[in-house]
Amino acid sequence: MQISSGISGFVRSLKKTPRGLFNPWYHYDKAHDLSADAPVIRKRQFEHYLAERQGRAKFLLIAEALGYQGGHFTGMAMTSERILLGHQESRYGIRPGHVFKSIEPQRTSKPEINDLGMSEPTATIVWGSLIKLGIDPYEVVLWNAVPWHPYKKDNGMLTNRTPLTGEMEAGLRHLRDFIALFPDSELIAVGRKCEQSLKQLELKHRGVRHPANGGAPAFRRQFAAIYSETERRN
Repeated sequence: MQISSGISGFVRSLKKTPRGLFNPWYHYDKAHDLSADAPVIRKRQFEHYLAERQGRAKFLLIAEALGYQGGHFTGMAMTSERILLGHQESRYGIRPGHVFKSIEPQRTSKPEINDLGMSEPTATIVWGSLIKLGIDPYEVVLWNAVPWHPYKKDNGMLTNRTPLTGEMEAGLRHLRDFIALFPDSELIAVGRKCEQSLKQLELKHRGVRHPANGGAPAFRRQFAAIYSETERRN
């Protein structure tokens, strides 16, 4: 598949990374990555994921930041290796082909960390909700207000932490540029942190509960209502 100059330029713009954040497309996690090619694999998967949705996306779901169980190893927001490797199909109906089809999915984490690949609860809930609602996954793009992974320095890469104010501000330019790749899509903030970023950019959006920490039922209900309303309007 041909990657547009807009997408390749956007991904290049993500290279400069604030201190204390992991960049999955340009950083090598020596302790946990399967090989030094891991950033290249994540970058290629991310580009194909975006390219397959350009011109088709109706909804942009934007959460807070990459997590170590998801985008740290896949390069895609709210998307886990276990989804890419087909291990969430029998239980949740989520197939690797729901994420991208033009290349073969690859894991980048060492199997000794988790033999089935890393699994992120938020990723499973979000993708599972799309499938259960009968939404074409190619009409939805997932992203984060902070595109990189905030981790706890003293506890290592396999941790998450809340982004700092300066890190949220550093993500604003990329958030604006990401949205510009999908100009006709409706913006949905997943959680309060992202809502703050979209308000700073003065962009029209709607908010839903983040599925973490018991928020899954509210997320499903609120997103289903937005989707139904949009379908009726169109």
